[in-house]
Amino acid sequence: MSVDSENLVIASGNPGKLAEFQQLLSPLGLNVQPQSEFGVSGVEETGLTFVENAILKARAASRASGLPALADDSGLAVDALSGAPGIYSARYAGVAEGGESQDKANNAKLLAALKDVAEGERTARYWCVLVYLRHADDPVPLIVQCDWKGDILAYPRGSGGFGYDPLFWIPECGMSVAELSGDEKNRLSHRGRALQMLMEQFNQ
Repeated sequence: MSVDSENLVIASGNPGKLAEFQQLLSPLGLNVQPQSEFGVSGVEETGLTFVENAILKARAASRASGLPALADDSGLAVDALSGAPGIYSARYAGVAEGGESQDKANNAKLLAALKDVAEGERTARYWCVLVYLRHADDPVPLIVQCDWKGDILAYPRGSGGFGYDPLFWIPECGMSVAELSGDEKNRLSHRGRALQMLMEQFNQ
């Protein structure tokens, strides 16, 4: 499968995600454009899974731009919380306004929900689903998904990344995601590895 255009719209308004996508996709020589350039500010995420929501976002961005679209739907699933916050990760503490204040509110709610959970029982996974649509009515979207295992800390560590990164501990690294360098995060993360899988599909 090949990329149908040198131009690609990213169906996201999240600055952190956009920066990661631009860095990861640059080797393909793609002109990556955020959906905001085409007047798309957001899509109502009515799906019950990451896959459904990613398709909704990709279709809206492709329809508005007339370009192939790449959408990500990702989030945190905590085992002790039966998979929560899951698809509601970005708006766990309420309506998602984005930015640092939203991240802090989400992290505070997560810590409160886990306050009585023992350290060894705070296992979690970051999940990422990527959907690539060649056009808005593409009947066979390319879909890949990947997870990243870790544990939830009792307090934030590090100043990098975004979202739940300061609370997501990677045992094999001995640090939180927010303490990783950008290159390390892109190599190890659910999103970085999902995008590598997607690029392998492009090259087939």
